[in-house]
Amino acid sequence: MTYTLPLPALILVGLAGVALLLLLIIKFKMQAFYALIVTSILVGVGAGLPLTTVPASGGEPEKLGVVQAIIEGVGGTLGSVAVLVALGSMLGKIIEISGGAESLAGKFTSWMGPKRIGVALTAAAAILAIPVFFDAGFIILIPIVYAFAKAAGVDPIKFGLPIAGIMLAVHVAVPPHPGIVGGAAILGADVGWITIFSLLVSIPLAVVAYLLAKWFNRREYSMIEATKAMFDGFGTEDGPRNGTIEDGERAPGAGTILAIIVLPLALIMVGTTVAPRFAEGTFWNGFLSMIGQPIFALAVAIGVAMYALGVRRGWSAAKLGEVMESALPAAAVIILVTGAGGGFGKILTETGIGAAVADSLASAGIPVLLAVFLISLILRAAQGSATVAITTASGLMLPAVQAMGLDSVHLALVALAIGYGALGLSHVNDSGFWIVTRYLGLSVKDGLRVWTPMTTALGLLGFLITAGLYAAIP
Repeated sequence: MTYTLPLPALILVGLAGVALLLLLIIKFKMQAFYALIVTSILVGVGAGLPLTTVPASGGEPEKLGVVQAIIEGVGGTLGSVAVLVALGSMLGKIIEISGGAESLAGKFTSWMGPKRIGVALTAAAAILAIPVFFDAGFIILIPIVYAFAKAAGVDPIKFGLPIAGIMLAVHVAVPPHPGIVGGAAILGADVGWITIFSLLVSIPLAVVAYLLAKWFNRREYSMIEATKAMFDGFGTEDGPRNGTIEDGERAPGAGTILAIIVLPLALIMVGTTVAPRFAEGTFWNGFLSMIGQPIFALAVAIGVAMYALGVRRGWSAAKLGEVMESALPAAAVIILVTGAGGGFGKILTETGIGAAVADSLASAGIPVLLAVFLISLILRAAQGSATVAITTASGLMLPAVQAMGLDSVHLALVALAIGYGALGLSHVNDSGFWIVTRYLGLSVKDGLRVWTPMTTALGLLGFLITAGLYAAIP
């Protein structure tokens, strides 16, 4: 392609842009959405994009202006992300408020027995994490972790650490979570294939999260005073309530929760794997393709949840509306950040910075799959947000990925490699780091010795499995 600036200068502008983004978010605590927009404008101008769109003429294609490129990038990303994230948030909120997490954890524990409480809670957390965002899901499960830890006479880290590990692994890789959905939108990857592969990879990751936590828990950690006071007070008259359901309200059955979570996943898999078996243009191809669309699948699941967890259990229409409405403010922030990441990615593409990076990687002999993982990992470590890391890495590597001409299966695996890059190196600039360490009673030093290595090991293993699938699938 024709670069707006010489290739070395473009790479320097790109590096300066990423450094500025990290400086604004980390040093100046600027809100990520605004930081991404400001950085996108400065990088676009610095790389030589026209200030306004230049129409096509004389055989030259249209050249987007800086602001127009950002708008197109944001719009292109949000076209598929906004609805998915909003619907996913609503489904997660209904399950959360209904008391479904407690029911699921309790049932898994009764199935596996008191000696396998850690295994049961880890398995339940892996399933619950599919529709519920990491921060919210972990906080929902904390009363359950405290209750079982008190009954067993152990510190909450014994049960809480594997739960946190697998919930974060699911959060970065399994749709409808925003980072992976945004990355898929930027790369043009199929969300259905990403869902199938990420669920498969999550099974060994759950096992490893449990085993890693068991290994880390060979030693005892001094519980910080704030957590000790909260944990000691749990279950007393002044302690926190176990769960989210109101007094006199029964939690839904675990089977109901499982069915609601599995329903959209099953529909998506049908659309991805069964629909192509019928000829294009036939009724069954069109019908199965439609029900396999993630938006349709989530809408169906929400309808079932509204009835099974709300109406059938006596919720009024007003309460049901309030619960679903309460999911949207947090979702709106995530949607905007994801869209801004798409805008930054579009700037990197239009200026040729992405292509310049791709050319540099090609000349250095670094495989694209490894490159996308490392770039996502570095961005995650530098600024803390998995969503920003995934969307930025996707935009940066888009030209290199496009040049490979990948089929839908391998393109989904590239997106997944980016997701697992954003899993590793969680540390003090990550809000999740503070949630996990504070609720489990770890000091900052112990958090860096336990939580950071655990997330990095899980991210690396997720990437290695993904790379294995990439090589094994023709």
